[in-house]
Amino acid sequence: MRTVGAISLGAVLALALAGCGGSGDSGAAGGPQTISFLTHWGPEQVTALKAAAAAFHTKNPDVTVDIRAVPFANLLSTLRTQGASPNGPTIAGIYDLWLPELVRDGLAAPAPSGVAADVKAGWPANMADGVTKQGQVRGYPNEVDLYALNYNKKLFAEAGIPAPPKTWDELTADAAKLTKRDGGKVTQQGFGVITSWASGAVHPWLSLVNSNGGQLLDGGTPKLDDPKVVAAAQLYADLVKSGATQPSMSSANANTTGPYLDNFVNGKTGMIIMANWWQSALKQAMGDRYSDVGVAPVPVGPDGTASAGVSYSWLTMVNGKASPAKQDAAWKFLQFLNGPESGKSGSSAMGDILMSMGILPSRTSDLTAHKAELSDPFIAAYVAELPNAKPFPTVLGGEAMSQAVQKHIENVVFGKETAQQAMTAAQSEVAGILAKAGA
Repeated sequence: MRTVGAISLGAVLALALAGCGGSGDSGAAGGPQTISFLTHWGPEQVTALKAAAAAFHTKNPDVTVDIRAVPFANLLSTLRTQGASPNGPTIAGIYDLWLPELVRDGLAAPAPSGVAADVKAGWPANMADGVTKQGQVRGYPNEVDLYALNYNKKLFAEAGIPAPPKTWDELTADAAKLTKRDGGKVTQQGFGVITSWASGAVHPWLSLVNSNGGQLLDGGTPKLDDPKVVAAAQLYADLVKSGATQPSMSSANANTTGPYLDNFVNGKTGMIIMANWWQSALKQAMGDRYSDVGVAPVPVGPDGTASAGVSYSWLTMVNGKASPAKQDAAWKFLQFLNGPESGKSGSSAMGDILMSMGILPSRTSDLTAHKAELSDPFIAAYVAELPNAKPFPTVLGGEAMSQAVQKHIENVVFGKETAQQAMTAAQSEVAGILAKAGA
């Protein structure tokens, strides 16, 4: 396995990913400003963010940063509904899929020239391009996430499986060996899938699609009825039919709770496809058993040539509906938060917060500062896969598109549609969604 020490992290990121707001008041032109930062992070990360805000306030006593946290499921709706209100968020951490619509609606402000220059100088070009819409930088890139196969090495050894699967055939065979029954009830599933969470359902499945030579979109045209895509839905259907995948063990959410994640942590699921960001949850929940977790590339399908897990990124943006004074204060805080003076040993405070969750930061200097931590076998395996990852497409209508695909994947898992029926219906729905959005 390639380790971080053997590669240039900045180069890897550059290769890999080619591919809240303020108040609606007028705001005083000067004087003290209170701004707010909307996030979906958990208590530990919120505490770290508050510490960074306090450090900034010490240096900039006229600016107070209020940290607000909501569940991931409420993040976008909170920004949309409160963005133009007097008490709305000034800054928000957002999923890059949402950026085109937020720019269209005037909620993602263009960055000042100094911030734009900072982003272009401190991040790989592809990351800077990812936060640039309509020719203007719209925020600071922060985390990079991608999907890979997570497996329980102890369960593999007990089942006599010497190595993680490299192909779909091996995945199916290993899942069968890992499945245990007590009478007619499955007590340990071989391969777990996610339901009840849009990106959680779509990204692992799309990682299999990508690894079978398929794709979600070709430019702005959906390709869900392509046989290479239908085959990934059929794989799910076959695993459910065999009992190796249990729908009752599939529910999850972005806060790493629910049967899907709990069953893996508790040794009741042999394999899952999951992103790097849940490393901290694994460590906390598994304790000494964390060493049982292995990471490998997503298995390659019969029509694929290489593993290609989905990747995506996040950014922090400033609300374009906020007053000019609040926007100025917000950009000043973000420049501090994402700069190398705010964290430890040359890292930004943002880089430190991301690394505390097992998330890959994207600022070049953060990658250098955290080189030792990035050599952890779990994270190193994800870093090694970055050059092979395919970014999830960010288009107008992207969130609705993801939700539509989620619905039909879940219909396959719960036996409501065949793989072909699900993908035919999804193709029609996504085409309509993108056309309506103007993608």
